[in-house]
Amino acid sequence: MATSLRSTLFLVTMFCCLFEEYYCFAHNYNHFNSSSQRSRIATNWYYAGATWYGGPDGFGSDGGSCGYRDIVSRPPFSSMVTAVGPSLYQSGKECGACFLVKCTRHKSCSGKPVRVVITDSCPGCVSDSAHFDLSGSAFGAMALPGQAQNLRNAGVLQIKFARVPCNYLGKTIEFYVDQGSNPYYFAVVVQYEEGDGDLGYVELKDSSNKGWRAMQRSWGAVWKLDAGSKLQPPLSIRMISRHSGHALVAKNVIPNGWQPGATYRSLVNYL
Repeated sequence: MATSLRSTLFLVTMFCCLFEEYYCFAHNYNHFNSSSQRSRIATNWYYAGATWYGGPDGFGSDGGSCGYRDIVSRPPFSSMVTAVGPSLYQSGKECGACFLVKCTRHKSCSGKPVRVVITDSCPGCVSDSAHFDLSGSAFGAMALPGQAQNLRNAGVLQIKFARVPCNYLGKTIEFYVDQGSNPYYFAVVVQYEEGDGDLGYVELKDSSNKGWRAMQRSWGAVWKLDAGSKLQPPLSIRMISRHSGHALVAKNVIPNGWQPGATYRSLVNYL
């Protein structure tokens, strides 16, 4: 009986999500972010407000509060990025998370979903339970062909959004070493995580056999370690997904002779 009920509920849910007039949603994003939801990536659609910032065909701001710098304008981000209000940004914990967004309530809306990545915060975006301040490129991408500027002129839109896995077409995780790093203090921006897209914990191990040491979130996607003693390269970095808890190790990814301001590519990713 219980199995039959579960099967029926599953079929009803799938029917709801396939047909927009009966789609599954919540007006309040707090439901999506409850403890019962954190262990998985949601596939339901939710309501949010949407605006845009930066140039009409631009990438919002140069890197934003997540610390991604100029990579936001280059593949695989390709300017399809967004700032979000506090309920989604969560003090930087959601930097790198991927979402589908779509608009349906304006005559210039295509209704087709567009994938965006969180790269910035919008502290003043608090009029809705969730808010996306999209790059001009991402906002215009929700429009019918040839109507991007008409949509950008519409002002604040009501859109739908869904959390989805990130997929960067085989690109591996990269580590940008912060300019302030030295042999005793190490800070790094972790970028291009596939799957959940955001990290709950990051740890570092050098060649001194002291084991894994927890790094702290400095801000956005920047993680730091005040080592207290000289770090012995090469350095390995272990990342733990915030949602799935899946651990991934980039062994010896920071080599001997590493330099602040350099980017080092790993051989691993979550998908």
